[in-house]
Amino acid sequence: MNNVNTAVISLLVENNANMLSRVTMLFGRRGFNIDSLTVSATNDPEISRITITTRGDERIIDQIVLQTKKLIEVKAVQLMDDHEAIQRELLLVKIAAKEKQRGAIREICDIYKASIVDFSPTSIVCEVTGKPSKINGFLDVGAEYEILELCGTGVTAMDHGSKTLVCENKDLHRC
Repeated sequence: MNNVNTAVISLLVENNANMLSRVTMLFGRRGFNIDSLTVSATNDPEISRITITTRGDERIIDQIVLQTKKLIEVKAVQLMDDHEAIQRELLLVKIAAKEKQRGAIREICDIYKASIVDFSPTSIVCEVTGKPSKINGFLDVGAEYEILELCGTGVTAMDHGSKTLVCENKDLHRC
């Protein structure tokens, strides 16, 4: 049986129209699933960072990295190491909250350092930021309540310390 792992892959790409489409089409054509996807600006206006969370055995993850590197607009690809990377995501979750449940929900928020960002007569909206394991823990504990709605940003990641993801030389003058 294959060992399925979660992988976080960080890409530096040219900031061009349809770049995100080309990356996601590559995943779709090859039958790779994207669990989460974030796109953000970098300190260089010509470069964007795409962070993708996916799953697969070692062979599949290696194939994803190799195929992604072949895209012309991709300037760098890095498989993020769980121990060497800072990973964060944001979750907004709306929980049905009767008056007698509000105290318990507040306690859960305190334990997970979540913020209550909206409070209505029938619900509470909590904002949780942190490592994916923290987000999953909050959801596991919150599952005993009625979750009305949730949305999250997906994972974004960066290496610890002075190590940086830098562009490989692919004819972009700033990399």
